[in-house]
Amino acid sequence: MPDRSERTDLLVVGAGPYAYSAAAFARDNGIDTRMLGRPMEFWREHMPAGMYLRSGTDWHLDAGAEYTFAAYLEDSGIRRSDVDPIPVAVFLDHTEWFRKHKGLDVDERLVTDLSKSDGRFVATLDDGTTVTADKVLAAPGVARFPNLPDWAAQLPPERRAHTCELVRFDALADARVAVIGGRQSAYEWAALLCDHGAARVDVVHRHPTPRFAKVSWSFVDAYVEQTMAHRGWWRKLPESEQQAIGERFWKVGRLTLEPWLVPRLKPDVVTSHPDSEVTEVASGGDDVTLTLSDGSRLAVDFVVFASGYVADLPNVPYLAGVLDRISVTDGFPDLTEGFETSLDGLYVTGFASTRDFGPFFGFTKGCPASARIAVAEMMR
Repeated sequence: MPDRSERTDLLVVGAGPYAYSAAAFARDNGIDTRMLGRPMEFWREHMPAGMYLRSGTDWHLDAGAEYTFAAYLEDSGIRRSDVDPIPVAVFLDHTEWFRKHKGLDVDERLVTDLSKSDGRFVATLDDGTTVTADKVLAAPGVARFPNLPDWAAQLPPERRAHTCELVRFDALADARVAVIGGRQSAYEWAALLCDHGAARVDVVHRHPTPRFAKVSWSFVDAYVEQTMAHRGWWRKLPESEQQAIGERFWKVGRLTLEPWLVPRLKPDVVTSHPDSEVTEVASGGDDVTLTLSDGSRLAVDFVVFASGYVADLPNVPYLAGVLDRISVTDGFPDLTEGFETSLDGLYVTGFASTRDFGPFFGFTKGCPASARIAVAEMMR
């Protein structure tokens, strides 16, 4: 029988922005690297085609700072003013440009199991092939971590979806829709529902109605720079400082939403219900009735959960074989100052690293820094 085993020094599991950054920088530093996953799958399959990004053109993937988003725009003859805000399709084209310039080969087979014995990892792929690696960097996407309120289970499956599941809206033309959540995704999905002819959209959230204004994310730069300059910077901060940064992040990134949404939020369609939450759910044959904490009732055809994501490492299937050797706190892996888990040689970057590295490492802004730190740790 033919040999169905393969070998590499570093196996990167995932093919999103954090995986691209890490794989490219590892190769730049002479590490034999394999990347497994479907290229930018979450961005392609779980984001609406009409979505825009909140990031600017200064956010990029290249830890070497050469093949940046700005370089892509220049190479493509695109003016920055023409991509403000940035359409998701443009960002995806930029990631493909980056991949080609970096010579990254993405193997689209999926890892179904990961084990470690005799000091080496063995990844089993969906075609039965195994890949042996000295080190593994896992970059699980947020599609594994949707956050849903407990009462979501009371709704019929055909009448509910998390935002990462609802990326096409034609079936909701003329529908009455409740959007649960009050941040950017909630109001952007409300705008997309308006674009596709929804009859009514009720946006329900526990905080006051966000303001819509142009904001700058430049304040994040200093935090990322501190992370690069001082190992373990975030985790060494006093809890009060972490909270203060988190509150600033919340104010700028969560309670202030993009002004380009406003013209699309039709006032005769969209109604905000601030300082409210769902207290009771009743499902009938034709619709769902949601009772809110202020006593009002909403009869709707569909419920969209724009309720974000929460880390839950045990929900990453391919890690099941090593999970008992990974220290986890509140769903997050306990990481070293170099993104290494308690299982020697296994690294985790992206959203699942935000407890130990700060909220900015759940955004593409953190891609180059995480790549530099993790690869440096591998080479120590």
